[in-house]
Amino acid sequence: MERVKSLFKILLIEDDKKISDIVVENLIKAGYDSLAVTDFSDVLPEYMAFKPDLVLLDIILPFYDGYYWCGQIRLLSKVPIIFISSKSTDMDIIIATNMGGDDYLVKPFSIDILLAKVAGLLRRTYSYDNSEMDIISHQGLIFNIGSGVVSVNEKSAKLTKNEAQILGLLLKSRGNTVSRERIMRNLWKDASFIDDNTLTVNITRLRKKLKDLGLESYIETIKNLGYKI
Repeated sequence: MERVKSLFKILLIEDDKKISDIVVENLIKAGYDSLAVTDFSDVLPEYMAFKPDLVLLDIILPFYDGYYWCGQIRLLSKVPIIFISSKSTDMDIIIATNMGGDDYLVKPFSIDILLAKVAGLLRRTYSYDNSEMDIISHQGLIFNIGSGVVSVNEKSAKLTKNEAQILGLLLKSRGNTVSRERIMRNLWKDASFIDDNTLTVNITRLRKKLKDLGLESYIETIKNLGYKI
């Protein structure tokens, strides 16, 4: 079924094709833009491309389980997550909640109950101004501009405000050289009052954090011009 344009986008991570088709069909009928993940070896590219407002997540999945993917998504976003699973013990629900899940629905479930939970969680989450966090992915690096967290594989680091602004500017201009003057104006508005060494210190600290994540020489110095990724 063709997806529709909707105020809310819902991503389904469910490997049972029959269940997946039924859920997506009913979500679309209810007016949501819905997409089911197809590559269970790495769901993050589909997650980042779709940028959902809510995730429906099974626990028993190929390659990695739902707890793992919940943890990976939580490194990037506070998007609401509803676990849907045949696992029904108190411990399963406790683990799902501790991993960052917002709700839990046991299989087999009624589509009406699922839609009610989806509507309720969306209403609670987005009843206030809650603008979507900007996520950039490039050469194995995933950067959440909103939280300032940069991730590579299973490692992550929290950047300072200045480090985050520098990395965000370089990533948005990737492939092009960004002058030191432009970076300084972006950070401090009036670069004439800032010691040039201050920028060098921030770049050095940012490079150190990226190196610790396995990305050495990620930021290239262009002599007498500036920096680029």
